[in-house]
Amino acid sequence: MKAIAALVLLLVQLPAQPQGRFTGVAARSVFGYVTNNGFSGGRKYFPQPLCGGVAVLDFDNDGLMDLYFTNGARFPDLRKTGPEFHNSMLRNKGGGVFEDVTARAGLAGEHLGYSLGAAAADYDNDGFTDLFVANAGANTLYLNQGDGTFRDVTAASGLGRKPEGTLSVQGAWLDFDRDGHLDLVLSNYTRWTPATDQRCVRADGIDYYCHPKTYPSVPHRLYRNRGDGTFNDVTEAAGFAAALGKGMGIAVADINGDAWDDIFIANDTEPNFLYLNQRDGTFREQGLAMGVAYNDDAATVSAMGADLRDFDNDGWPDLFYNDLTGQVWGLFRNLRGKSFRYVSAAAGLAHLSMPYSGWSGGFFDYNNDGWRDLYSANGDVDSLRPGAEQHDTLFENVEGKRFVDVSAKAGEHFQRKGYQRGAAFADLNNDGFPDLIVTSLGRRPAILLNSAAGGGHWLTLRLVGRKANRDSIGARITLTTPSGRTLHDWLSPSAGFLSSSDPRVHFGLGGETKAASLEIRWPGGGALTMKDVAADRILTIREPL
Repeated sequence: MKAIAALVLLLVQLPAQPQGRFTGVAARSVFGYVTNNGFSGGRKYFPQPLCGGVAVLDFDNDGLMDLYFTNGARFPDLRKTGPEFHNSMLRNKGGGVFEDVTARAGLAGEHLGYSLGAAAADYDNDGFTDLFVANAGANTLYLNQGDGTFRDVTAASGLGRKPEGTLSVQGAWLDFDRDGHLDLVLSNYTRWTPATDQRCVRADGIDYYCHPKTYPSVPHRLYRNRGDGTFNDVTEAAGFAAALGKGMGIAVADINGDAWDDIFIANDTEPNFLYLNQRDGTFREQGLAMGVAYNDDAATVSAMGADLRDFDNDGWPDLFYNDLTGQVWGLFRNLRGKSFRYVSAAAGLAHLSMPYSGWSGGFFDYNNDGWRDLYSANGDVDSLRPGAEQHDTLFENVEGKRFVDVSAKAGEHFQRKGYQRGAAFADLNNDGFPDLIVTSLGRRPAILLNSAAGGGHWLTLRLVGRKANRDSIGARITLTTPSGRTLHDWLSPSAGFLSSSDPRVHFGLGGETKAASLEIRWPGGGALTMKDVAADRILTIREPL
């Protein structure tokens, strides 16, 4: 009876459009946001390629996912001198139409300077989703006041404090100590200010972006939520201070099956980090021991976006990161929590990814066949390189064994070349097929609806924690179909680069019309099992008390 009382069921119609294509709908909406990294010709500053984050959130609790975009600033003073640099909140009105509510919501961020990643979550468990923004200067925490507006609470929260000059890239929410309050992990890149920027110039006098080795590596940071609206910097106490890197994307999941969330951070030109949760408030960095610090040639790469999902449906979260042209995107199979095996070549990524510089990206089941596919937002670092403008890629998962390139059939966006950066996955129209949101330097974002009619059945879960954190970040979900297929996911919106995705959990079911069983394990130990759950609907499931 508790399980029945915990459900809110929403039936949704499937669209009648061609399968597997993404249709751009940004033109239906009036908004001024363009990704502006502050480059106006001539002098280039080191952070300029890192611009255009996107966070997916339902800030007004109307059941439709809204979009928040971060933006750059003028150089060298790092000021958002006008609307051309403002961050942006777009409210989803349905039908692929979005309303610009930035000013009303108080989220233009005129005082933030150069903004990078955005991460959305309900950190105070009040039922309204809040926002964290990583910046070149002080980082920022916005509290959702529940009336359509946000308030900057950075000073009181403690999240604005970090070593002077630290260039922060991305934040990710998790409950690492399972106390019911969301903590924050932060990837940092280097120590940088406009005054310390190194200028790199070719022999012909043209500026280029300096190699990452020009700048020092720094520790990533971990902040523990005290549960009273404030955070304690536990970087040293938790074991984060000793490992120095150049942090980019963050992926969070329970790597080894002990029901405690672990953290992967992709590092640019440095070994990647995998922090294993020791269940006592500390982490141990085990990237080398677990086999993910380097690629198969024992070399570092320019790792960018990252994701941890189960691409082969064996019940263990696998690892993906993308990187630059001429390198191979990393795909690592999780060997039952003991280590990872580099499988990029075996899965076809060595050939498929070599031409592309990937930034944000990750796993999502675009055609609902029950196998998670790979998307990447592409574009090189600098326009000086041949082939710098690139199109995005969609690689379809073939039964967990290999990937094939279906980009040419995925719609016009996948033929358009540019400098794509941030990207997130979300079901924007609640039709059960995951959509895409992508930023591109110098352009309006692409808002791409997935018109995958004729694809498989699906089931989407919105989990509400009551003893666990309200967003249920860290929950493990296991779904078994009548034919005996078993699918798994770990709830974490952090995926890709500069971005956070739809907080709901999506399963593609192929030809199955229901889940024979559905098991949810909330962080902290609560569990719920359900039988014979019909497909093609969104379920809100509340944690039993």
